[in-house]
Amino acid sequence: MDVDSKVELASRDAIEIVTPEELRSLYETSSKPAGYIGYEPSGFVHAGQIITASKIIDLQNTGVEMTIFLADWHALINDKMGGKIENIRACGEYLRDCFMALGVRDTAKFVWASDLINHSSYWEKFIRISKASSLTRIKRAMTILGRTEDEAEIDASKVMYPPMQAADIFELGADIALAGMDQRRAHMLARDAAEKLGWKKPIALHTPLLVSLLGAGRMDPVDAKMSKSNPNSAVFLHDSPQEISKKIKGAFCPAEVEGNPVVDIMRLIVFPKLGSVHIDRPEKYGGPIDFASFAELQQAYASGKLHPQDLKKGVSDSMSTLLLPVREYFEKNPENLEKVKSLSVTR
Repeated sequence: MDVDSKVELASRDAIEIVTPEELRSLYETSSKPAGYIGYEPSGFVHAGQIITASKIIDLQNTGVEMTIFLADWHALINDKMGGKIENIRACGEYLRDCFMALGVRDTAKFVWASDLINHSSYWEKFIRISKASSLTRIKRAMTILGRTEDEAEIDASKVMYPPMQAADIFELGADIALAGMDQRRAHMLARDAAEKLGWKKPIALHTPLLVSLLGAGRMDPVDAKMSKSNPNSAVFLHDSPQEISKKIKGAFCPAEVEGNPVVDIMRLIVFPKLGSVHIDRPEKYGGPIDFASFAELQQAYASGKLHPQDLKKGVSDSMSTLLLPVREYFEKNPENLEKVKSLSVTR
């Protein structure tokens, strides 16, 4: 694969790359770049992670050696899974299953935060990043935890989280830091610190967020994203077709395209993964209809030719098809999913 093809594939469906010029230069100078994406093990994985998993696969296909970072100590700081490290680690094993079920190549390396914290080099990076960053800047970055700045006044450990996340990137030697847009401030903190410290800047590659099924209104997409703590706001990877249908039927789905979470699932997941969509409709409403592109569906919905209930039916059927391999994976490998089901999922 030539450089142009690698850049195109790596950039596909990304909402932001900081910077495109650095990404091209990386592919021109390295045949095996190092990529990183971090996850807090904090509960069931929802459909929004199909977007990042697809991008992991894209990067792997361009020769990037991906590390999936299981941030167990970060989850502890963020009060996830009841604040119990054993629950967090059990959830991390389930996370590993999810990525394998979504088709991430087994060449991906899984690394725990626990693997790094015993290294003095990690804590040196943490301290140097902290010294290169103002407290105000670090507190602004606390949105990456889903937290407000004021929460640091109650629990000072929260302030450690942003420089820890930046230190993860440097300790792993990542050339590319991949995440949803909700993690942008951590990546920018890392890049700014790198500039001040004379370190290699990580390229930041950001994917769009899937908003809550309950609707975002005028909320920032970061605040309105799907939440694993509210089952009605998200389709989980292991949901049955019946559960998917029930959640989509109850989803916010206005007549317009903008701010419509059901339309967004079509745009961000269904068409990128399936390429086309078939929607069954009763004959009295025009019969079955096929869409070869999202643009066709968008035009039909915006003009009123496609009814919200038909759109929901199309999304339910498409997501059930997409998630069949995941359900089959967990039927064969149920242990970690069943363990997480027995645990308390917080936030």
